[in-house]
Amino acid sequence: MSNISFEFFPPNTPEGAVKLRAVTQQLGALSPEFFSVTYGAGGSTREKTLSTVLEIIDAGFQAAPHLSCIGATKLSIAETLALYKEKGIRRIVALRGDMPSGMGAMGDFNYATDLVKFIRELHGDHFTIEVAAYPEYHPQSRYAEADLANFVTKANAGAHSAITQFFFNGDAYFHFVDEVRKRGVTVPIVPGIMPFHNFSKIARFAAKDLIDIPRWITLKMEGYMDDAASIRAFGADVITQLCQRLLDGGAPGIHFYTMNQAPLTAEIVQRLRT
Repeated sequence: MSNISFEFFPPNTPEGAVKLRAVTQQLGALSPEFFSVTYGAGGSTREKTLSTVLEIIDAGFQAAPHLSCIGATKLSIAETLALYKEKGIRRIVALRGDMPSGMGAMGDFNYATDLVKFIRELHGDHFTIEVAAYPEYHPQSRYAEADLANFVTKANAGAHSAITQFFFNGDAYFHFVDEVRKRGVTVPIVPGIMPFHNFSKIARFAAKDLIDIPRWITLKMEGYMDDAASIRAFGADVITQLCQRLLDGGAPGIHFYTMNQAPLTAEIVQRLRT
C-alpha cells in the first residue's frame, strides 16, 4: 500500500509514556512515513508534545508536532517554531485548534491559513506543512461552499499536504477531493482514519464533530452488545474495507488515529499489505 502515518497524543502519566514507547516500536516496524503528536488547546501540551516528538525521533522515526494557533501570539508561535527548528524537526501539522476554556482573546491568528503564512514567512521551506481537511465539512461551517473556499485558501497559503478529519463515508472523501481539485488545489489529501478502538467513545467523538457513522454500522455494533471479540472483528473488517476502497480510488496514503494503541491499527495495515 501507499504511505502510512500514525497519530499519538502526549501521554499524561509515566505509565502512559512507557506504553507509548512500546507502541511506537510496534507501529514503527510497519515503516510509517511519520508519526504526528497532538497539541492541546492553546498550546497546553506544548512541552509534552515536544518531548514525545523528540522521543520518537530518538527512536529512529520521523515525527511531526501539531501546532495550533488559536489564542496564541506571533511571539509565542515564533518561539515554538524556533525551538522545533533547533531540535531538528522538519514537519509540522498546522491547525487553528480550539480556544482554551476561560480564554476570551483570539490571539494574533484567526485561522490556520494565517499560521501557514506565518510559518512560511519565518522559515521558508524548512518545514513540511500539513493542514487539516474536512470531507464532511467543518462542524462550525454553515455552508459547504464556504468551507471549500477556506480550504483552498489554506492550501494555497503554503501547505504541502492535508490530512482529513476522521470519517467513515468514503463518498464524502472522494467528493471533497473532486471539489477542491476543480478549484485548483493540487496538494495530496490523505484520509484520516479512526479504527474502532472503542465504539461508544468514537461514536461520541463523531457526534460532537457532526461526523456520520452509517446507521448499518451503528446498529450492527450495538447489536453485538458486550461481545468484544465480535465488535473488534467487525470493526476491523469495516475499516480495512474503507481503507482499501480509498487506496483503490487514488488516496495517496492513510493517516491512522491510533488512540496510542497498536494492535488494531497494526492488524489493519498488515491486512492492507497482503
